[in-house]
Amino acid sequence: MSELLRATLEHLRALVAFDTRNPPRHIGADGIFAYLCGHLPGFELDLVDHGAGAVSLYARRGNPKTLFNVHVDTVPDSPHWSASPFELRVTGDRAIGLGACDIKGAAAALLAVANAGNGDAAFLFSSDEEANDARCISAFLARELPFEAVMVAEPTRCEAVLAHRGICSVQMQFSGQAGHASAEQTPADSALHQVIRWGEKALAHVERCAHERFGGLTGLRFNIGRIEGGIKANVIAPDAELRFGFRPLPSTDVDALLHTFRSFAEPAAAGFMETFRGPSLPAGDVAQAESRRLAARDMADALNLPIGNAVDFWTEASLFSQAGYCAMVYGPGDIRQAHAADEWVSLQQLQTYAESVRGIIHE
Repeated sequence: MSELLRATLEHLRALVAFDTRNPPRHIGADGIFAYLCGHLPGFELDLVDHGAGAVSLYARRGNPKTLFNVHVDTVPDSPHWSASPFELRVTGDRAIGLGACDIKGAAAALLAVANAGNGDAAFLFSSDEEANDARCISAFLARELPFEAVMVAEPTRCEAVLAHRGICSVQMQFSGQAGHASAEQTPADSALHQVIRWGEKALAHVERCAHERFGGLTGLRFNIGRIEGGIKANVIAPDAELRFGFRPLPSTDVDALLHTFRSFAEPAAAGFMETFRGPSLPAGDVAQAESRRLAARDMADALNLPIGNAVDFWTEASLFSQAGYCAMVYGPGDIRQAHAADEWVSLQQLQTYAESVRGIIHE
């Protein structure tokens, strides 16, 4: 085992031991952030508590050209873990622990590399990524700091990902008129019937989008996640709520797509509220997205990073892209291990990531 990997695992053991589950978002400026601050000697440190469990640490040394971003919050653990999720277990080829793959392994590697030399470096650690509440990144972007590239750590098997889908979540309300179910109904009487008819139209539209493509991504990802409403089987439903989400291509006009989904409600929905939107990577219109993708490809080549396929999951790299940075996703681990019981990252992936970061910082 190399000294760099040994140091990475030592830090990972400490990071996994901190409970940073999000929710419940009980994350402050102490705990894991005190550990990070204590293991970044020679760095200027900006530690900010943005509230609601959102804490950011911007650490810089020298005059770096590349920013490394990694979130240290995790999803909640499931009851199917075979041992404590907060105790790192290292086997012959993997490190097992909550957040080891997504994405404390990368944070541990950054600490190990930072202590292995004195190269120029800039790190942004955040704790609100799993909440779809990007306070940390938004506050950082408002500073408009100059970087040639931003590398956002997520599990990409140590391949530079240059494109991924956006994400949008919507809450809809439908209003009907309560009555006895034996009565003849009009299309507007039952709120639940309105929901079902809306769903049929929405799913048909998603099928019509199957041919659309961008950078290796195909079609529209769509999901009806929750339907709630009604009283009982013999009562016409007076109200209902539906929550749906979709993941558009970088070339998709999201506002137009939202208008289309809203128009499927007959009669008009009583409420239609977008609850979260994250841009695609690269961000921008079709021309901007393609130009930014090519720029990121050139930057990945310059940094000697292998380029991987576009992915379907969303990352905060898109927020940096939207702000005009040359952004890509790059980190150790496989997304198939993220958010799973007995989550793990391979030791080889940690080694590869740490070595590539060291090459960039100490070039």
